[in-house]
Amino acid sequence: MDELYQIIEQKIKASGYPREISGAKVYNDICDQIEGKENGEYLLLSKFEDDVVFEYHITVKDEEFNLGILTMKAPEGVFEVDFDAE
Repeated sequence: MDELYQIIEQKIKASGYPREISGAKVYNDICDQIEGKENGEYLLLSKFEDDVVFEYHITVKDEEFNLGILTMKAPEGVFEVDFDAE
């Protein structure tokens, strides 16, 4: 899991997001958000910090999920990561 957390952190930092970020916190936030959801595509919002909103574009499948796009809206700007892009 540590490798997955690092990938999440690296992609977020590469987007220019200026704040400290924990891949584990992002992953766990997603898991909390999709708990109990049926298969399908979702746009989920999370107030990640007091002044930061994370917008997750997620596809939920039987035993997994795919985070397609993550948009982070902060006072410093809007930052976007396309996790499906190579």
